Amino acid sequence: MRAIPLLALLLSGWFAVPAHADEAQDWLKRLGRAEQQQSYQGTFIYERNGSFSTHDIWHRVQDGQVRERLLQLDGSAQEVVRVDGRTQCVSGSLVAGLGNSPGASAQVLDPQKLNSFYTLAVIGESRVAGRKAVIISLAPRDQYRYGFELHLDRETALPLKSLLINDKGQLLERFQFTQLSTQAPDERDLQPGKDCKPLSVSSQADDVPAAQAWHPSWLPPGFQLVRSTTRKDSRTQAVVNSQMYEDGLARFSLFLEPVSGEAATESRVQLGPTVAVSRRMNTPQGEVVATVVGEIPLGTAERIALSVRSGPAPEKP
Repeated sequence: MRAIPLLALLLSGWFAVPAHADEAQDWLKRLGRAEQQQSYQGTFIYERNGSFSTHDIWHRVQDGQVRERLLQLDGSAQEVVRVDGRTQCVSGSLVAGLGNSPGASAQVLDPQKLNSFYTLAVIGESRVAGRKAVIISLAPRDQYRYGFELHLDRETALPLKSLLINDKGQLLERFQFTQLSTQAPDERDLQPGKDCKPLSVSSQADDVPAAQAWHPSWLPPGFQLVRSTTRKDSRTQAVVNSQMYEDGLARFSLFLEPVSGEAATESRVQLGPTVAVSRRMNTPQGEVVATVVGEIPLGTAERIALSVRSGPAPEKP
């Protein structure tokens, strides 16, 4: 059966069938287990904003530890090595968005939570990289997030293909395997290249900065603060606070930084699915720039940025 366009399903009311939702939740549970338990290696393409890149991936699960290595095959060699979702080293300037590539996220999907903000359904079957797949649709229940279409391997539930789709049914981003093997990669395949440089650890600020007291007074339903970090910029010595929010699938980050003079201006930028909205604010302590970055609709990012207020920071759930 060919994949049914997401927009057509939205209009048809197909998602209202409970059996399809239950089956979709079961597949998402399998997906969550597969990425933490299944070793694999392969090649995938990444499409964004009309451009393509090709990547090799090695993903090995051993003794409860997940190790993986990504290598871009086009142009100059660009690489990232991760252990249990934590980046160990990088080379080059990897294409923005690869943080959501197959196997890249330590995020565990909670189908019951997702069902509150996305309509889940099994919408057909496909064949990707020579393997049979089942197609899962996650259609947003509001205008604050994008829709997803996942093609999961029938044998392992690994994601063979992932599409990010806006409210007009337009494709914003694609991951798609062209070759996949479930054989565990060799140790040598997981070793970083000589140009893969360890990440430097930023020094953490000792005292709580004014920026950390800023937070969005409005969030799309379901989004929660999952991480907040504070560091000192080694060049300017300014204290920068970053906050990550997610709804169990989509994510965005809020960066808060004190500025002076013409150091930063307000902006609205969109590149494919990724948006960056900056707002400059005057405070008794000086000027602060709040920047929202993530794969969310531009209107959502703008509303979040406009809602940023000072006061007690929201507690981490």
